[in-house]
Amino acid sequence: MPASAKTFRDLHHQSSVLRLPNAWDAGSARLFESLGATAIATTSAGVAWSQGYADGRVFAIEMSVGVAAHIARLIKVPLTVDLENGYSDDPQTVAENVKRVLDVGAVGVNLEDGSDDPQRLARKIEAIKNMAANSGLEVFINARTDVYLASLVTEELRVEETLKRGQLYQQAGADGLFVAALVEVEEIKTIVQGIDLPINVLARAGLPAADELAKLGVRRLSAGASVAQSVLSLAEQLGRDFLENGRSETVTQSSLGYPQIQALFG
Repeated sequence: MPASAKTFRDLHHQSSVLRLPNAWDAGSARLFESLGATAIATTSAGVAWSQGYADGRVFAIEMSVGVAAHIARLIKVPLTVDLENGYSDDPQTVAENVKRVLDVGAVGVNLEDGSDDPQRLARKIEAIKNMAANSGLEVFINARTDVYLASLVTEELRVEETLKRGQLYQQAGADGLFVAALVEVEEIKTIVQGIDLPINVLARAGLPAADELAKLGVRRLSAGASVAQSVLSLAEQLGRDFLENGRSETVTQSSLGYPQIQALFG
C-alpha cells in the first residue's frame, strides 16, 4: 500500500519542489516510481483517455476508483488522485467519492473549481474534511483554481482573483493550492507570498525549471496530461509508420526491453 498522508504532506514542506509526472494507469505509475518519483499523482485527462472517454467531468467515479486501486496495489509511495470536480455538485456526494479513493489506498485528491462558483468548491472541501474527521482518515486536498487555465477573469485581475479564491479554499480546509497555467515569475512570487499554503504549478512552456521554482517558494510541480499526451504522440507516429510502411524496425528499435518492463511488476 502507498505511504501515509503525513508522508505526502511532508513532501510539500521541503526545500526542493515535489515533482509529479502524473500517471494514467498502474503501469505508468509503477514506471515513474521506479525512476525515483517520491509520490504518484494521476491525470484525469490521461485516465479518461486510457479508459476510452473524453476528458472533462464525464469520467465515472467507479473507473477512477478502479484505476486508483490498481495503482495503490503496485506502488509504495503516496498516491493522490485527480477527481476533477469530484463528479458531483453535491458536497456530500463528493465527500463520499473521495472516501472511496481513500479506501483503496490514496492519501490525497485534486479538486478543481473550473467555471463553478468558488463557494461550491469551498463547501466540497469542508464536506471532505468533515468526512475524514468522522471516519478517522487523513486526506491532503489540493484545491485547483482555473483562474489562469480557463481565463476566468481578465488578465489584470488574475492575481487578485487567485488570491481571493486561495484564501477561501484555505479557510475551508484545503492543504494546497494548485494554480494551473501560472508561469510569470512576478505573479508566482505574489501568489506564494499571499497564500499560506504549498503552491502547485503546472508544467507549461515558459515556466521556470524546478530549481528556480523552489527559490520562488513553489512547492509542487505537476506535469498534468503532458506526459500522457507525449506518449500518445509517439504511439501515433509509430502506429502510422508501421501501418503505412510495415517495417518491423519502426516499432522495435527504441522500445523498452521486455525483461526490463517485466521487472517492474515482479
